[in-house]
Amino acid sequence: MYKLILCFLFFPLLMFGNNPVEQNLTRYVDQSIGTGGHGHVFMGANVPFGFVQLGPTSIPQTWDWTSGYHISDTTVVGFSHTHLSGTGIGDLSDISLMPVVGEVTLSRGDEKNPDSGMWSYFNHSSERMYPGYYSVHLNRYNVDVELTATQRTGFHKYTFPANAKACVVIDLENGTCWDKPEKTYIVQENDSTVSGYRYSTGWANDQRIFFTASFSKPIQKWLVEKEAYGLAYFDTSDGEPIYVKVALSPVSIENAGQNMQVELPGWDFEQTLAEADAAWNRELNKIQIQTADESVKKIFYTAMYHTMIAPSVFCDVNRDYRGADGEIHSGASFINYTTFSLWDTYRAAHPLMTIIHPEKVNDIINTMLHIYQQQGKLPVWHLMACETNCMLGNPAISVVADAWLKGFDGFNKNLAYEAMKTSSMLDERGLKYLKEYGYIPFDKEEEGLSKAMEYAIADWSLAQVAQATNRTDDYNYFSKRSQSYKHYFDKTTGFMRGLSSDGKFRMPFNPLESVHRDNDYTEGNAWQYTWLAPHDIPGLVDLFGGKERFAAKLDSLFVVEGYLGAEASPDITGLIGQYAHGNEPSHHILYMYPYIGQPEKTAVKVRQVLSQLYSDQPDGLSGNEDVGQMSAWYILSALGFYQVEPAGGKYIFGCPLVDEALIQVGGGKTFRIIVKNNGKNNIHIRKMQLNGQAYDKYFIDYKDIMQGGTLLIYLSPD
Repeated sequence: MYKLILCFLFFPLLMFGNNPVEQNLTRYVDQSIGTGGHGHVFMGANVPFGFVQLGPTSIPQTWDWTSGYHISDTTVVGFSHTHLSGTGIGDLSDISLMPVVGEVTLSRGDEKNPDSGMWSYFNHSSERMYPGYYSVHLNRYNVDVELTATQRTGFHKYTFPANAKACVVIDLENGTCWDKPEKTYIVQENDSTVSGYRYSTGWANDQRIFFTASFSKPIQKWLVEKEAYGLAYFDTSDGEPIYVKVALSPVSIENAGQNMQVELPGWDFEQTLAEADAAWNRELNKIQIQTADESVKKIFYTAMYHTMIAPSVFCDVNRDYRGADGEIHSGASFINYTTFSLWDTYRAAHPLMTIIHPEKVNDIINTMLHIYQQQGKLPVWHLMACETNCMLGNPAISVVADAWLKGFDGFNKNLAYEAMKTSSMLDERGLKYLKEYGYIPFDKEEEGLSKAMEYAIADWSLAQVAQATNRTDDYNYFSKRSQSYKHYFDKTTGFMRGLSSDGKFRMPFNPLESVHRDNDYTEGNAWQYTWLAPHDIPGLVDLFGGKERFAAKLDSLFVVEGYLGAEASPDITGLIGQYAHGNEPSHHILYMYPYIGQPEKTAVKVRQVLSQLYSDQPDGLSGNEDVGQMSAWYILSALGFYQVEPAGGKYIFGCPLVDEALIQVGGGKTFRIIVKNNGKNNIHIRKMQLNGQAYDKYFIDYKDIMQGGTLLIYLSPD
């Protein structure tokens, strides 16, 4: 099988003119990037945006294991079919399989006791991984494990030692510590097929996963233990593989079986692996880059891989899905998705998607609109048909507004406007006080400052749609409300500060301090949140008293250091002074300088972050991956621009890292970026040409990217 893999991995790279010739780009993806530090990324086998993420789950259940895997660990308790990637909270690891030999204790086990539970050690030297494939050797059982996947089906290959008492355990109990089984069911359907379901509660408070598992040979003996474990025993000869196909459904066992029949009717593991590799290559080829730095290629294409783990398909092949109302919705007219980390991804991951995955945007928006119909508001942080209400603001409003303003029209515009407006006028999560006071007082709502500033971003996004559709009253109302962030600005200190219901700033005040309780700032401090007005940078400049004072304060952000306090959030990482690249509220800040005529400072800072806060090592991310946001920032910035304003498609120039990029923008069109004189010290844009014409704006519009063409950028050292 490895010979087959190698033939995929070493095709020459080709780029001819503006006509992209598919390259083999999966060879540049290194799944270990982000598995160290606080990256929290998924490790395993999947296909782009697939429901199934099939990979190992380890014994530890602490913060750095929220994806189930961390590079520092060498234990595995099972190979689960669902995982999160890059989140700050754990869940999932549903429907776990573990190949074992002999009698074992059906439990997670304890690393202090090597004979406890089902778990095994492995060596990282035995791991092999690339998009669509993962393999490892289990030391305890002397079993080789290989995994691949389709969208809704995991494909396992287990090679047992000779004359072993071989057993495959289907484990419905051990997900993560954040997810507890509420009801489990498992039954043998025939001599080679079992099925069941797992209902659980955790971050997603009512999660339901149905499955069907088919084995490549008859089960010799079948046992069910604790109503949560199924044990399938087999006779094996030395080197004989046992294959298992496990199809998932959010709806029913019957639908899981149909998913398997449509997606994986046969038993050709190598062919399935080849199809997964091809699927990844098709998506990765949407951006072909040229650079002499091999590490940049690894980081870039691994970043692209990470942006396509989620949102993930959450419907069956017949488009049945379980909705946010808990009901089954049959035969939907759109592809339903889940895993919306919107507080993170509205900033860069969704703007990137509108460029390289425009074919998916209408389905994403339709998913959000149906969630609105089913739960009464647009999603906040949606997971497996459940609203977690995690994080702040109304980030889905910015995503819907961005799609609307960019010209996407494959959704009901009246419903979309209703969903945005209704979601913005609820009384929950501090909105009641925002409507009453014009801001959210700290003595009424914890973290009120951060919440109000995020609501202001969403309100501005909605106001732009209202203006575009001649809804004058709404435009005036939401434009005014988008200015609510100004209430928090203290001119005497130059910081955004918590404000009480009687209009007094919180005391005492330390702009460096970050605390968990009685706090104004979510996962941050005053230094970081003072800049959270990407929708109104001119207004923020005015608060400081003009461009000079604004620039001086912004410059100081990158040099000020100090103690954040004993209760500082672990998410405040990737620090340059007080700029925290490891957390999303900082991501637009580097791109504010061009608004005040100082683009050279953006170039310096962007190149610094690209070069110093990303690497091709396991700890190569400076914070949680956050379901693609950290990687999307890298991709856009390496291309040379970033969308600062939350909706509308105004991409601000920074400093391109690559020498050339050919972007497939849909409809057979390509947008080509050519960078002249690129180098370590040549980082400043001195002139540009768009389609042969001189171009002197500090941004490029979405429509100019999507109509195709060529952008020529000349760099110089000053």
